[in-house]
Amino acid sequence: GIWEKTRLCLIKKLLPDWEDRRKYHEEFASSTSFHGVHNIVHRQSKARKALWLLVVAGCLATAVWQICSRFIYYFSWPTTTTMVVQYVEKVKFPAVTFCNLNRFQAHAVSNQKIIFLIWNIVSAILQKFAMEDKYSQELNDFLLGNQNFSIKDFTRKNGFYLNSSTLLECDFFGKPCYPQDFEHVFTEYGNCFTFNHNDLSARRVSLSGRGLHLLFDVQQDKFTDEPALGFTDAGITFVVHSPEELPRFDGLGLLTPVGTHAQVAIRQLKSIIQEYPWGECKPDIKLQYHKMYSTNGCLLECKARYIQDWCGCLPFILPGNGTECDLLKFYKCVYPAVYNIEIKGLCTVGTHNSTCPAPCEETDYPTTVTYSNFGGEKAIKYFSTKLKKSSEYIRQNLVRIEIKYHDLSYKITQQQKALTISELLADVGGQLGLFCGASMITIIELLEYIFTNFCWMCIFLLLKAPEMPQWNNPSQNQPTQKGKKRGIQEC
Repeated sequence: GIWEKTRLCLIKKLLPDWEDRRKYHEEFASSTSFHGVHNIVHRQSKARKALWLLVVAGCLATAVWQICSRFIYYFSWPTTTTMVVQYVEKVKFPAVTFCNLNRFQAHAVSNQKIIFLIWNIVSAILQKFAMEDKYSQELNDFLLGNQNFSIKDFTRKNGFYLNSSTLLECDFFGKPCYPQDFEHVFTEYGNCFTFNHNDLSARRVSLSGRGLHLLFDVQQDKFTDEPALGFTDAGITFVVHSPEELPRFDGLGLLTPVGTHAQVAIRQLKSIIQEYPWGECKPDIKLQYHKMYSTNGCLLECKARYIQDWCGCLPFILPGNGTECDLLKFYKCVYPAVYNIEIKGLCTVGTHNSTCPAPCEETDYPTTVTYSNFGGEKAIKYFSTKLKKSSEYIRQNLVRIEIKYHDLSYKITQQQKALTISELLADVGGQLGLFCGASMITIIELLEYIFTNFCWMCIFLLLKAPEMPQWNNPSQNQPTQKGKKRGIQEC
């Protein structure tokens, strides 16, 4: 029937006889570009055949070992780090945020301790703070009697302010700047003010050695902190950061005490990190309330989401559009929620599988700060006459800060793949060529040879399939014995 016709067609057209198959194997051994194989087949001496067989097997084993080691190295995701110094004619000036170490005006604080405790509870979102139990009852009594009290409005109105009396001088590359050039921002230091917050094109530096020159009056007699809670310093603290990022003072703020002149030399350092699995960054992460991704911005948004879910409100110091938390919510819910986030590790930073992995591109501003005493005798007399203040007041309240670029260059630290796909293929090809004389053409030849033999094997098994039930049938075992032997001999 149809099966018999198919079987005959396979035998005649697709399955060559034994002699043709033997010739095919010999032709492949003679013509293949895989070195050494023809020496195994065509050598007359068995000893030489065995020798060439050992040589080919040894070279093949060495090539396989080397190739496997390269693949293992590639899948360990190795990286290298390069640093390039790029010199330019103009370099972007960073943003600088300034804060007074004395947070609140003295005349507005009737109960200093309570105000500072409340602000510490608010700023604990940004900086870890553990409140002592001895203040709990005092806080409860204040919150119950002042339910409409807003620490946000109080801080904005009665915290440190920036005007002509606190910012005595401001000069940016020979041009005057004014308090309105600074933008207000809340930090753990209360009211702070950021210069160059909009990253204007005019804020580009064309000459090194010049920069931002400022003279502050901290007005210690008008502003105060609570020494009993650890606030004992007087001066200006500031942080240099990218205009697209929020200021972060925790561990990064620079302190300039009163009566000193700080000269700050900055450099620009760009870091480029590879995405996972080579590095720890994830390029597809976007932030909702920040234009540029940063771990600090991501961490703030993460805390904002958890606090809003747990407390039904959003602290004003965090980004978002939720309902603002009142003081009672801050004390009863937000502060414990922040502690819970820290203990359970709900908002983590660092590796690719953390909540906020490392950014793929980041700009930092390493600084070098030198200090000197503010003003000589003539300078003290000059400012004393100008401000109509005593010499002692000048020494106890004035702070001068100069911020400038070290030079017109920036460093790029780039994390690169130590082994790319093209380099891996080149290594594999080099090992095959060195030990076996093989190439891509050789691999195609081997694949064709293996595929041809595989097809012959499949056809052979397919032709033998109809005879298999007869081998297991006892009633037909004797009559078909000779036919089976003859079929086996023919195969």
